[in-house]
Amino acid sequence: MAVTAAVTAPRPVSPRHFVRLKLRILGNGFRGQTARVLLFVAGVLGGLFYAVAGFLGSALPGLADNADAALLVAALGGGVLALSWTLLPLVFFGVDETVDPSRFALLPLRRSTLVIGLLTAALIGVPAAATLIATAGLVFSAGALGGPGAALVQAVGVLLGLLFCVAVSRAVTSAFATLLRSRRTRDLAAVLLAVAAALIGPLQIALNRASTDTDWRRFLSLAEIVGWTPFGAPYTAGLEVVSGRYWAAPAKLVISAAAIVALLWWWSRTLESAMVGTASVRKTVQRTTPGAPVALLFPKALGWVRRDQFGAVLAREVRYWWRDARRRANLITFAVAALFVSAMVNFGDVIWGTEPTSDVSASPVTFALSMIFIGTLGALTLANQFGFDGTAYAADIVAGVPGRVEIAARAGAFAVYVLPLVLVIGVIVGFLIGEPGWIPMAVGTLVATFGCGLAANSMLSVVGAYALPETSNPFALNTGAGMARGLLSVVAMLASLVLAIPMLLGALFAGDAWLWLAMPIGLVYGVGAAWLGSVIVGDVLERRAPELLLTITPRR
Repeated sequence: MAVTAAVTAPRPVSPRHFVRLKLRILGNGFRGQTARVLLFVAGVLGGLFYAVAGFLGSALPGLADNADAALLVAALGGGVLALSWTLLPLVFFGVDETVDPSRFALLPLRRSTLVIGLLTAALIGVPAAATLIATAGLVFSAGALGGPGAALVQAVGVLLGLLFCVAVSRAVTSAFATLLRSRRTRDLAAVLLAVAAALIGPLQIALNRASTDTDWRRFLSLAEIVGWTPFGAPYTAGLEVVSGRYWAAPAKLVISAAAIVALLWWWSRTLESAMVGTASVRKTVQRTTPGAPVALLFPKALGWVRRDQFGAVLAREVRYWWRDARRRANLITFAVAALFVSAMVNFGDVIWGTEPTSDVSASPVTFALSMIFIGTLGALTLANQFGFDGTAYAADIVAGVPGRVEIAARAGAFAVYVLPLVLVIGVIVGFLIGEPGWIPMAVGTLVATFGCGLAANSMLSVVGAYALPETSNPFALNTGAGMARGLLSVVAMLASLVLAIPMLLGALFAGDAWLWLAMPIGLVYGVGAAWLGSVIVGDVLERRAPELLLTITPRR
């Protein structure tokens, strides 16, 4: 009986099981995937570069025997690092979901076991390793300034800082995944994301002014404040020992530990809904009429669209861009990024403090340049538009949708949401800078660059697509996909900017006449670029449809 009990007794699940699972999944995912291996190696090299640069930067104050500089680097540098872990997964890189939480939904695991295991698995990766190496320089600085005791306290703080960074990224993305999946709360999610992204602005302003002002001591008070927040407390604990305030060191470690516990608790509250998703049941019963099932597939705003393949794909994509959490998250990201780009380009002198706030002025070239960047950003989401579909794209192949129809309909559905937003931003910026006469130039430039962006990103979506994990978290990415997403974004922006060079040349050399010529020329140029792109990319899609489906199919 004892032998039988020993054999049948379940083995307790520990964090090492999650680590082994992640390593095994990574190993299996790299088999026969040369591109994924190369992207992973590129990510490792990039992470190593930034890790070494961060280590040298954080260790430099210790070598210079400058305690004030050490406080500034630890508090402000550590705060920016922690804030990057909070916001960048939302707006750019996503999070690594190699160990997908949804796969554990049916397993009898305690919530605490699952959270700790997933946190441990998240520590196994390039971003976590690069962060640990970069912040390890703070241990050297603390030791050089305060001896072994300060170094030991700082080492504990660095480890707590790493746990805080990983925990905050997981908790925030899990919470936003829950919010964005519910259409009733998508407006609240958009506001929260915009407010969170706006927190980067004050830090950017402070760092820019610090780089042009030799009096670094003016930021010591700000560093003291940040040092008592969860973002800076773990990275300044060792420096409290250096300054002789021994009581403050354990207090900051307690603040860091309490913040980590709170984040893990928050993550555990949202993890369950992120795993199983949400379902909504409509209790109302609608009476149907002949032909109603087909008519209901088309939104009311698209009632004029023909009931053919183009209309079907267009109507489907219009609905998906509004209801799919992944796509909706990208639309919110663009809105925030476009506002920041326009503000930084047109109001850069005021924001960076190089001119009085009462003298806000912009040149037509600067204004046109900001519109070019906004139009380019507007189409960036299409760079992996087929990745959103995954295996569902097989339905279009089976239905025999022509490539040109597919690309044109998808671009049209995307333009339904983004093009009006792009134009509204251009009009608002024109009024804010006090130059409403530049709005026609803004409209033409935005349409032209947006059309060029549609063409360039549509091509990249066919030849450079990558698979997205099958998870309800809209910010999740497979290992190596973060590097692919970054590279694809850079290539897409460069290609769009190259195609939009005629608009920039017109702003540079056409003078005041361009304020009115830009609108008709831009409309023709943008529509023509989008149409020509759908023709060329459609032909490429016709030849690569099976390969594309294989590429965007998630590997299990």
